Amino acid sequence: MKPIISGLLLFTAFISLQACAQSKKNRPNDNNTKNINMTNTETITLGSGCFWCTEAIYQRLEGVVKVTSGYSGGHVDNPTYEQVCDKTTGHAEVCQIVYDTTKISLDDILAVFWKTHDPTTPNQQGNDVGPQYRSAVFYHNEHQKEVAEKYIAELTAANAWDKPIITEVTAFSKFYSAESYHQNYYNDNTNQGYCRYVIGPKLEKFEKVFKDKLKKN
Repeated sequence: MKPIISGLLLFTAFISLQACAQSKKNRPNDNNTKNINMTNTETITLGSGCFWCTEAIYQRLEGVVKVTSGYSGGHVDNPTYEQVCDKTTGHAEVCQIVYDTTKISLDDILAVFWKTHDPTTPNQQGNDVGPQYRSAVFYHNEHQKEVAEKYIAELTAANAWDKPIITEVTAFSKFYSAESYHQNYYNDNTNQGYCRYVIGPKLEKFEKVFKDKLKKN
């Protein structure tokens, strides 16, 4: 289970973000790849804390074809959510993102990545603590590695954060899809507590910063 949010945080988020939850009829495409030309697509695997948050963000980006929540970077085959939460598998919660390179660039994909989580906190995002919440880029080709490392160098030179960036940049090896109830989580559970008070505020900030990159539906 996700950590309990403090009463003050719950109250503040409730007052300011009651309207954040979307109705199902207005939510973005739910990973339906039927009738989509996959010729110009590329895949990258990203860990930026709870995969419910990461999934909800990338589902809303124009050019993103599919987002699947799962586990990467560990040493246990076919891990379960419970095993990953026990912090013994080495896996990070990640999202495998398939995107159309004719509609969105790798630079944009990674700009969203670094703008929507804190890459300076080892094994932690907010109240979510553990190695499964580490910041990670699992690159699928050398170009992705080069762009990720270039971003880190530029952000470091610009002193974008007060602390060093500790994002793991590692060659992709294996991806294990998370259990079905984790898929499309925010869209299917907008009134659940974690969705309302953690994911909702994060989405609101993301949509303001990247409003010109959002899907139209």
